[in-house]
Formats: sequence, C-alpha cells, structure tokens
Amino acid sequence: MIEIKINNEKEVLELLERVAEGIRYNVPLMRTIAGTMQSAVDQNFEAGGRPKWLGVKSRPGGSPLIDSGALRNSIHASWDNDEAQVGTNLVYAAIHHFGGKTKPHKIKPVTKKALAFGGIVRKSVNHPGSQIQARPFLVLTPQDEEDI
Repeated sequence: MIEIKINNEKEVLELLERVAEGIRYNVPLMRTIAGTMQSAVDQNFEAGGRPKWLGVKSRPGGSPLIDSGALRNSIHASWDNDEAQVGTNLVYAAIHHFGGKTKPHKIKPVTKKALAFGGIVRKSVNHPGSQIQARPFLVLTPQDEEDI
C-alpha cells in the first residue's frame, strides 16, 4: 500500500482551486482566439484572399471586396466563456463568401430623376441578376489554426 502525506495541504488545495477556476473561466482565452481569427480575416483582405480571389471582370485591375471598405469594416469579433466568433451582419456578405446568383431586379435612380447608360436615359432598368464568384473571406489557413 502506498501512502502520500501532504504537509502543506491548504496551499495545494488553493493551487488546485485556482487551476480549476482557470479552466472554468475561459473569457480571456476566447477573447484571444477571437482576436487571432479577426487578424486572419484582415490578412485575407490584405492579400486579396488566401487563396487568391478571382478578379473582377467589370473593373480590370480592381480589387475584389474592398471598393468602399464596408464589408471589411463590418467584420467584428465576439466571444463569451464558451465560444469565439468572427463575422459580419451585412446582408450581401454571404453571396460574396459562398458565391451565387442575384435575383433579377429593377434599378431606379436614388438621387436623380433618371439613369444614363451609354447615352440612353431611362427612369428604371430591368437588371437580369448577376453571377457572383465565391470569394471566401471568413477562412482560416492551416497556419492560422496552428496559431489558435
């Protein structure tokens, strides 16, 4: 039979309690993970995608997803004791991330009385919809996952 005698029982119990508390209280860890994920998404925008996003046909030399910066600036991190997440609340973010086709819709002028396309003036234009290529921006590389 093995017998273990602990002379400083109070200190050992306090240490074990601190370890247990550290395991139960995960907010600092989740905050760090969320920050790492947000940095990874920022790097995706900086690099034009990881892997590279397809170019934009209508704007040769243009950079996909960063014209106004609204999508990039909408990316936010959140966390609590049990999870860390990074995302956006913009309605159009999903179609840019996953790709897809927009529905046909009518385009009307917002600040003027009419629209002008190539010298033709119209009060409204029927748009047939657009095919949007997937440009995943909420992705983690293997290195990002290792960092987490």
